[in-house]
Amino acid sequence: MSLRPILRWPDPRLARPCAPVTDLEAARTLIADLFETMYAAPGRGLAAPQVGAMLRVFVMDAGWKRGEKTPRACIDPHVISASEATAMGEEGCLSVPGVAALVERPVSIVLGYRDAAGEARQVALEGAEARVAQHELDHLDGVMHFDRLGAAARDALLVEYGA
Repeated sequence: MSLRPILRWPDPRLARPCAPVTDLEAARTLIADLFETMYAAPGRGLAAPQVGAMLRVFVMDAGWKRGEKTPRACIDPHVISASEATAMGEEGCLSVPGVAALVERPVSIVLGYRDAAGEARQVALEGAEARVAQHELDHLDGVMHFDRLGAAARDALLVEYGA
C-alpha cells in the first residue's frame, strides 16, 4: 500500500470518464492505495481518477469519522435504482479542498458493483452512504460535484476555490 497524491481541479483527468476494470489484480493494489490515501486525507470516499488512475473504481467509508470503519470498495459500480425523493446536502471534495457545495441527490440508491474479489454485489444505501457513493460514481463519469450546480453557484464555488 502507498499514499498517492490527490489530483486537484482543474486537472483535465478529473473531467474524463473512466474505463472498466479488466485487470482485477491491479485493481486490488489500486484499492489498497485508495483506502490508505482516503483515510490519510481524511476523506469519506475516493475515486481512482482522483489519484490519476482512469479506472472505474472507488472506495468509501461514510461513517468512519464518527464510529467504526466500514470500508467498501466498488469496481465498475452503477446505480440500479434511485429513490424519487431527493435532498440537498453539503458535499466537499478532496480534489477541490476548502470549499463545499449544496448538491441535490436521491436520498437512497441501490448500487451494483464488483468487490475486490471480483464478486458481483448489490447494496441498498441511504443517507450519507448514498450521497458518498453517488459523489464518487460521478468522478468515474468525469463529473465534479459542482457540475451539478446552477451556473451562478458553480461559478461562485470556482471563484472561492481560486480556479
